[in-house]
Amino acid sequence: MSRPGGRALVVDDDAALRLLARVNLELEGFLVDEAASADEAETAVRNARPDVVLLDVHLGGVSSEGLLERLRGSGIPVALVTGSSEVDDLRGRADAVLTKPFQPAHLVDVARRLARVHGP
Repeated sequence: MSRPGGRALVVDDDAALRLLARVNLELEGFLVDEAASADEAETAVRNARPDVVLLDVHLGGVSSEGLLERLRGSGIPVALVTGSSEVDDLRGRADAVLTKPFQPAHLVDVARRLARVHGP
């Protein structure tokens, strides 16, 4: 079955945040894969080739910079998700930046825009 929202990969070590993103994206027609680490994310990218990646800036306290560089090289759009107020430094490194806490509708809007898909 074709999904009108495309395919999203949510990368965050916080299971509750992954669930929140998954539920809201799936309600809007996305097929969603999850990863709790950079290694899991790289496997998911190879296996599923998402249309957009929502990447937490800090995975378990570790910077996601190496993963971000590899994703940028693949041409997959990336939205960085951060709890930091220092977003100006991040804006040039990704296609979008979402600051926590975010409204679920904003998450969906950013994912749609980056994946270049329209709502159901």
